Amino acid sequence: MSTSAALKATDTQPDLAALKQRQHGAWSSGDYAVVGTTLQIVGEQLCEALDLRAGSKVLDVAAGNGNATLAAARRWCEVTSTDYVPALLERGRERAAAERLTISFREADAEALPFPDASFDTVLSTFGVMFTPNQDKAASELARVCRPGGKIGLANWTPQGFIGQLFKTLGKHLPPPAGVKSPALWGTKARLEEMFGGQASEIAAEPRIFVFRYRSPEHWLDVFKSFYGPMLKAFAALDDNGQAALRRDLLGLVGEFNHADDGTVVVHSEYLEAVISKR
Repeated sequence: MSTSAALKATDTQPDLAALKQRQHGAWSSGDYAVVGTTLQIVGEQLCEALDLRAGSKVLDVAAGNGNATLAAARRWCEVTSTDYVPALLERGRERAAAERLTISFREADAEALPFPDASFDTVLSTFGVMFTPNQDKAASELARVCRPGGKIGLANWTPQGFIGQLFKTLGKHLPPPAGVKSPALWGTKARLEEMFGGQASEIAAEPRIFVFRYRSPEHWLDVFKSFYGPMLKAFAALDDNGQAALRRDLLGLVGEFNHADDGTVVVHSEYLEAVISKR
């Protein structure tokens, strides 16, 4: 089966509200900020791709611990950072305070943003909004709060990249609910055109590489299974034999993508960097 065919949803209608509740529990578990802070460079690069200008009103959606938030604030933008996990917003507040950056933090659901139409010059999300259960609703909200002539900037893992394959591996051991669209669809230009094409004057999308660097494959796995909510929950749902099988598959995946030959981890993970210009 091709990647595109494997990623297509079935005709079964999933319970998106229940799925959102489970996802909220997953992202609230562990401490995603431990992993999230390693991704800081992606937020910086996205802000450069957007050519952010000082004084712009910027919204970071599903901001996590604030990588894109901080990057925009460092460029003297007026930034509002949102997430539906309060603990992650608190990590962002701590980082902003340490750098003496003025940022507004607000708890918010990416599928129901509490802002008027056309409130922001730029709307951002790095590896965040792609995990919303109702993809079309989330995309509609991003476009709604962005002013005409403004930009939407996204960084999303691709299906074929390391994290896309990580979620595929997790799905082999714990199949997702029938009918749920893969988050990795956000990492394809075709899906972005489906969701945003009607409201965009241009969609520029380029594949980029983020490099995961860890002490060893076992170190990477221990960090992710301790702090990365979806993986923590996957291990917790399996018995001892299931956990051992998942561990073998994940270490095998790291081995497949690892560029290091000295025992450390240097894993190249593809993501799609997208700049969507609002009509």
